[in-house]
Amino acid sequence: MKTTVLPGLLPLALLSATATIPLALANPAETTAPNTLSAAEKAAGWELLFDGKAATSWRSFGKPTFPETGWEVQDGWLVKKGGQKPGNLVSRDEYTDYEFSWEWRMAQGGNNGVKYFVDEQRGKLGHEYQMLSNPGGKVNKGATAGFYAVLAPRDLPAIKVAPASNHSRISVLGNRVKHWLNGKLVLEYTLGSEEVLANVALSKFKKVPAFGKKVTGRLMLTDHGSECAFRNLKIRRLPATATGKAK
Repeated sequence: MKTTVLPGLLPLALLSATATIPLALANPAETTAPNTLSAAEKAAGWELLFDGKAATSWRSFGKPTFPETGWEVQDGWLVKKGGQKPGNLVSRDEYTDYEFSWEWRMAQGGNNGVKYFVDEQRGKLGHEYQMLSNPGGKVNKGATAGFYAVLAPRDLPAIKVAPASNHSRISVLGNRVKHWLNGKLVLEYTLGSEEVLANVALSKFKKVPAFGKKVTGRLMLTDHGSECAFRNLKIRRLPATATGKAK
């Protein structure tokens, strides 16, 4: 992967790493260097999916290797280059119950997203946390931090445009899913619920097997054409006992 130098950004406040579920947001003063874990985060089971130097936790969708071009590491950011179509990245590991946290930035008008519950056997599909760099845009099923094409977020905080960055988080705990944007909970839904399945039936995903239900799968950083930069990609697996499953 090609490495170049871009102007750095101040890190956003990280999540507090406690044993409490769901995880509370950190004190703004409690920050660490980008792409690192604090002692408290390590103790709580957080793992880095990107160390700012190499994207070894990711590969191309449907392939064992990382794309040769189009995704690059630049000054501690994992960047999907604009004007190129290298395809989507997926995590090398699969996840069932977890919290996933990341930071992202795009120029005005940029479009990207993070998908979860990605099962490569059914294609490049999953529940998508939409990411649009469009401050003041309409809040609908296609809005930032929504469940793309299925559920709209609510009470969105301000969306930041590069060189500023946004912080996002997803939690999957049993059948409950939550989306946060810049420290604010903006969407919460129940997998397999009447509300979710009714909205899936109205969407382009209506014929996708198990769409809207719980799936063990991979995370995906999408390629929607726009240039988009990611960093502070962190995940922690949640214990089965925390989801109400048998010990």
